[in-house]
Amino acid sequence: MSDGDTNVHQFRSPGFGRRKTTPHSKGRQLDPTALEEIQALLAGRTLQRDELIEYLHLIQDTYGHLHARHLNALASEMKLGMAEVFEVASFYAHFDLVMEGEVPPPALTIRVCDSLSCELMGAQKILADLPGQVGQNVRVMRAPCMGRCHQAPVAEVGHKHHTQTSVAALAAAAEAHDSHPDIPDYQDLAAYRTAGGYRHLHSCLNGSISVEQVIEVLEGANLRGLGGAGFPTGRKWKFVRMAPKPRLMAVNGDEGEPGTIKDHHYLTRTPHKFLEGMLIGAWAVEAEAVYIYMRDEYPEVIALLKAEIAKLEAAGLSNHTKIVLRRGAGAYICGEESAMIESIEGKRGLPRHRPPYVAQEGLFGRPTLVNNVESLHWVPEILENGAEWFSSQGANERKGLRSFSVSGRVKNPGVKLAPAGITIRQLIDDYCDGMQDGQTFKGYLPGGASGGILPASLGDIPLDFDTLQPYGSFIGSAAVVVLSDQDNIADVALNLMKFFEDESCGQCTPCRVGTEKAVKLMQQDTWNVPLLEQLSKTMMDASICGLGQAAPNPILTLFKYFPEDVPR
Repeated sequence: MSDGDTNVHQFRSPGFGRRKTTPHSKGRQLDPTALEEIQALLAGRTLQRDELIEYLHLIQDTYGHLHARHLNALASEMKLGMAEVFEVASFYAHFDLVMEGEVPPPALTIRVCDSLSCELMGAQKILADLPGQVGQNVRVMRAPCMGRCHQAPVAEVGHKHHTQTSVAALAAAAEAHDSHPDIPDYQDLAAYRTAGGYRHLHSCLNGSISVEQVIEVLEGANLRGLGGAGFPTGRKWKFVRMAPKPRLMAVNGDEGEPGTIKDHHYLTRTPHKFLEGMLIGAWAVEAEAVYIYMRDEYPEVIALLKAEIAKLEAAGLSNHTKIVLRRGAGAYICGEESAMIESIEGKRGLPRHRPPYVAQEGLFGRPTLVNNVESLHWVPEILENGAEWFSSQGANERKGLRSFSVSGRVKNPGVKLAPAGITIRQLIDDYCDGMQDGQTFKGYLPGGASGGILPASLGDIPLDFDTLQPYGSFIGSAAVVVLSDQDNIADVALNLMKFFEDESCGQCTPCRVGTEKAVKLMQQDTWNVPLLEQLSKTMMDASICGLGQAAPNPILTLFKYFPEDVPR
């Protein structure tokens, strides 16, 4: 203020006008047309937060992608934040997000499996040559295991899987728009009941057999979890029954371990064996509802389950519980039971810290029985034939039957029902007609990507739970991939580590950064073995869940049993 100036000057404060309304709405604006489209898609539904992934599938199936304007409209309809919807949609590989100004993907996508069994059978050549044959109007992508490893190489054209395929066959399928799944010829409800199916469920429901008797039979049979963990089934049912009500049940049908094909095998042939076992399990733990989580790579299974569940409900066979079928969206991590539960709840599939365990606090915070498809498949069979029938089937002092998913360098791959405790040599020679012509047995994966790689010199070890751990391996889901003298084990280990890098959920640093760092180290001409060993130990000790803890197994077994294949 100058001398002699007696006027008062008003200065603008930094907070001046802060309560005035901005001339336009903040954030992404709601598109009226997109809102109308979402409202039409969801018409007649009672919107629930846990069905978010189902709604995202509905949008993706209708429009071929998830545009930001539709995500915003969905968030508005569900009264959720846009960030909450976006983080879920962006977590899953099968959702194609398109932001403003971006070009949507082509209407047709071909996903070529490049997991180990398909890699051995020429997947990389298909990935290299196919784009030039189908043109720019078809998107070609690499994808993880599709659960048909015995028919490698495999690719998915739209939602139809083409097995033992080629560039020419896939180009022809794209030209013909052969992209819808074929429903297999399976045993439906009427045929299953004619053969005596659901007799044991009726015995449970009418009181002819008690829960305690059923659990006693399962424990006597030594039926264990066949998804990989191997926890005794009867004991798990007993533990969940001890938890306070209300209780729920969840079925893990997310069969994503490379090499695993057994659940798909049974579901496309005799789905009602599984469904009866599931309904008996729900009765045993008095579950108010059963949630079946089925991987999106099995569209024909989802279709047939929808049809057969509707028949079950119409026949009154499921009156004691509610059956809910949920569709995965391309995330291997959702095979981990707590990550699966998060996904069923409509969230990202991030594994939970334990305790509490899901049997205590699982789905929606309730005590939850989680079983694998194959474990439940065996329940009616064991009740029919008795505990001793099942437990007496084993070999080499082991008990029970195992469904081995065999792929790789054998003449006759597929699901092989064999005694638990059989050796890999017996499995190859007696069940797979030996090695392919011109191939010499070099090594094998006894438990998929997670189970490590063992040499042919360890081909006489019984294959079962607890028999392989002393050798740095485990059987898991019994996904057996057979390797030959034409395979470089370092290349095999790199393929497996790339899979883990892609499928890490990113929640914990040891797994997220460790798998990425391992891939980079393994792509070098000369491997830094001490650094890879140190990195492996860190991942095994510090990762939250089994993915990061088991990811180093291929590296460590490579170093131990195949040092001649390590680039030095």
